[in-house]
Amino acid sequence: MTIDYVFRHAIVAVALFASCGSLAEEWVGPTAQLNISMVERPNILLVLADDLGFTDLASYGSEISTPTIDALAQQGVSFTNYHTAANCAPARAMLLTGVDAHVAGVPNIPEMLASHQQQQYAHYQGVLGSNVVTVATLLEGAGYHTYMAGKWHLGTGPGQLPSERGFERTIALADSGADNWEQRPYMPLYDKANWYADGKEYQLPEDFYSSRFLVDTTIEFIASNIDDGRPFFAYLPFQAVHIPVQAPQKFIDRYMGVYDGGWDQLREQRRTRAVELGIIPADSDMARMSTTADWNALDAKQRLYQAKRMAVYAAMVEAMDYNLGRLIDYLKAQGLYDNTIIIFTSDNGAEASGPQDQDSFWGRNGPAAMGYHTDYERLGLKGSYNSISPSFASAAVSPLAYYKFYAGEGGMRVPLIVAGASLPVKGELTQAFSFVTDITPTVLSFAGVRPPDGRYRGRSVEPMTGHDLGPLLRHETDRVYGPEDTVGYELAGHAVLFQGDYKIVYHRTPLSDGQWHLYNILRDPGETEDLSSLQPVRLQRMLSAYERYTRENSVLPVPLGYNHLKQLVINTLHNRMRTPVLVALLTILILLPLLVAYRMKHKK
Repeated sequence: MTIDYVFRHAIVAVALFASCGSLAEEWVGPTAQLNISMVERPNILLVLADDLGFTDLASYGSEISTPTIDALAQQGVSFTNYHTAANCAPARAMLLTGVDAHVAGVPNIPEMLASHQQQQYAHYQGVLGSNVVTVATLLEGAGYHTYMAGKWHLGTGPGQLPSERGFERTIALADSGADNWEQRPYMPLYDKANWYADGKEYQLPEDFYSSRFLVDTTIEFIASNIDDGRPFFAYLPFQAVHIPVQAPQKFIDRYMGVYDGGWDQLREQRRTRAVELGIIPADSDMARMSTTADWNALDAKQRLYQAKRMAVYAAMVEAMDYNLGRLIDYLKAQGLYDNTIIIFTSDNGAEASGPQDQDSFWGRNGPAAMGYHTDYERLGLKGSYNSISPSFASAAVSPLAYYKFYAGEGGMRVPLIVAGASLPVKGELTQAFSFVTDITPTVLSFAGVRPPDGRYRGRSVEPMTGHDLGPLLRHETDRVYGPEDTVGYELAGHAVLFQGDYKIVYHRTPLSDGQWHLYNILRDPGETEDLSSLQPVRLQRMLSAYERYTRENSVLPVPLGYNHLKQLVINTLHNRMRTPVLVALLTILILLPLLVAYRMKHKK
């Protein structure tokens, strides 16, 4: 293996990564209490977008056309204070189990775990542990058909694929992402795009486009058992809008020219619209991220290119919405819609790893080394590589601060819509705090299935920590978390604890000052007013609660000098050549110039 080969893949790694019967009687709850019978149990459709920002839906303030999802919002409840993990695999682990990501074995995506310092611990493998039971397993045991079509990213080893974690039928992408037009990897960590069907390696069809294919597959799965009278649970985790950001031309055309005003203009437009819709308080402010570039400093050609990058992003969101609409139409045509609960959300906030300057060394050479082009005319189409930079990512999460991988609201606060003809509440918003671990208990409640109380089928399992959102959806309460309840979260040293309307948050440098901050996120979702000095007692009390969270969930400290992109490079090179000394040397050679340039820039 040549040095050129290794160096080429190291470049790509930095440039491309986005920062992911009797049994039924035993587990079905009392039907009189829940008003659910075995025959009347609802179908449940859980839809998960990938890297969708807080205001990327029209019903949350976006200019993007999302009529299917907006109709769901009108038929149910939209959550404006829902939080998830700051990156993909931990979010998916908590979403499907109701258990904290560290306990479930997925504290970070495996591609970014420190191999020696962290992966020596059983709960730091980045794959779903055998100590947790998925919502699919529980529903399958209660008589549901269980289907999955989309991104898994929770392991491929023995017992780890979704076909072995409760899903009856599956077509699953095992990786953190992949191309949307063909079966090819998007980053050099993978030799190929690893797709599996019912536990076996799978070859995608020639006419593949991810959103269309995943909806077609879901329809096929539902149709295969439609006449047997049993309800279904369908999990539909889209690839949209994870990198590479790609979409059909007809959708791209609709957004050409829409973003010519730049990211600052878009961020303000979305904030204004979100206020009008009641998504955020009228007097809430927003801060400009230091990673947002100066739109006015770009020349005309650069502005056109940046605007098209965002146009393709918007097109991918609309393409997802359009194809989800085909699934909704199918359910209606088959008479299934009125007895189906639909939950729509995102795994984390917008992805911001795209280069600010596509003409830079990284912007040109990264995609080219993987066989992609970045041509303006073909951007978003087959063979192209596209992503948005931190500048437009900040607009995608407007008016929030930060984005994917960080514990700011922009990385963790995303849309959540729960809809269904059987729900008593229609077209309402709730400002109640909710967390990703709440989804599984809520789904189980809809199905009348009791969560396991420490044991399942003769083995010990972790108890769920999430709360059932049903009382909120039925107008029985205005919040499911009490003022003293706390929810902690940690990702690679970025840390947060929620309590009532408040949040303390810690970001590692260089994007922050490395200090804890206190915010009232109900009144100030943009995190513009630090209350630490005004409420020191609250701060200290919440810090103590966070320390308790780290002990109870075995949160490990990050290794000295840890950086998630550097770790990705190291893991990629380890995977490619297994030569630690050379890996370390090349990592230093690659990242040292970047570090020097960054420090020089910020000393000015």
